[in-house]
Amino acid sequence: MSTTTEAKRNPLAQIDWDYVEFYVGNAKQAAHYYMSAFGFEQLAYAGPETGIKNRVSYLLEQNKLRFLITASLLPDDEIARHVALHGDGIKDVAIAVEDARAAFEMAVRGGARVVSQPAAYEDDFGTVVKATIATYGETVHSFVQRTGYRGVFAPGFVERRKSLAHVAKPGLQFIDHCVGNVGWGEMDAWGDFYARVFGFSQLVSFDDKDISTEYTALRSKVMTDANHRVKFPINEPAQGKKKSQIEEYLDFYRGAGVQHMAIRTDDIAETIRALRANGVEFLDTPDAYYDDLEARVGRIDEAIDLLRELRILVDRDDQGYMLQIFTQPLQDRPTVFFEIIQRKGSLSFGKGNFKALFVSIEREQERRGNL
Repeated sequence: MSTTTEAKRNPLAQIDWDYVEFYVGNAKQAAHYYMSAFGFEQLAYAGPETGIKNRVSYLLEQNKLRFLITASLLPDDEIARHVALHGDGIKDVAIAVEDARAAFEMAVRGGARVVSQPAAYEDDFGTVVKATIATYGETVHSFVQRTGYRGVFAPGFVERRKSLAHVAKPGLQFIDHCVGNVGWGEMDAWGDFYARVFGFSQLVSFDDKDISTEYTALRSKVMTDANHRVKFPINEPAQGKKKSQIEEYLDFYRGAGVQHMAIRTDDIAETIRALRANGVEFLDTPDAYYDDLEARVGRIDEAIDLLRELRILVDRDDQGYMLQIFTQPLQDRPTVFFEIIQRKGSLSFGKGNFKALFVSIEREQERRGNL
């Protein structure tokens, strides 16, 4: 990222996604799953062989996506306790900054709680500076400064490349947005947190009239940086006749946390075909959704029969349209999942798809006995 006057004045003005760290029970197996199902390649490794005695981490990469898959080697440390309580889940949504110390200081002035002070990590390839703040639940954001670092990822990691030749490559590009689920009545407070701490603004909000079915409802607001590069939607439950997907998540995750990541693609049809070939399971969409679809969303480039075949959803705003689909949960607990999204000008979050999406989610909740 290039240094600008604005970045000097506001160290969180020019930011990007750096990596997402998962805490899991078995990092080797989880890394293999994301490689075989989602087409990632292993880039680097850290563990006892590299001088880190208490944990192992596998760095996976696909285009501008970086996943860090971490497991503890101890029976009762912070990582092991996190997995015992939450199951496999996302611990750190790390943000790339030009000046980690300045970003940290701004965040703390805005009221962020400190997890770790800025620290410089050095090796023969240069220096990485990192600082970490707390957010909702046990989720954290690390500010990562890699200026001039020539190593594979960070000190303590060694290059260990591995790919699976038989895996279909889905062409996943980068994170579009990262969604947090919080408790009853907590959405506004966490929206204010991102406004104070990051200087974000509200892009859009949805109330329980927008996001509801006959049985369940939720409320949501989307906080974003000025460039619409880093976006954090925040969801909370709303009163309904039965338990909502947010309540189910909070029950199984044992509190607030990252519900899903939306991952961008340039060709959603080819991406979904590749992911299905790799065994990835998606939420279904009722056939009736595709009746008169073009009348609802206007002219689109894709054939309706193709969208129906792949169960892809479409929504439009005044900037264009977007296509999206959602995976089933990625672990045994019905918690973290992925959204695959292609944008054709639209900045929307699929408001027009909420009804169909929630019907599909409720069908899965009912199968689990949690509706």
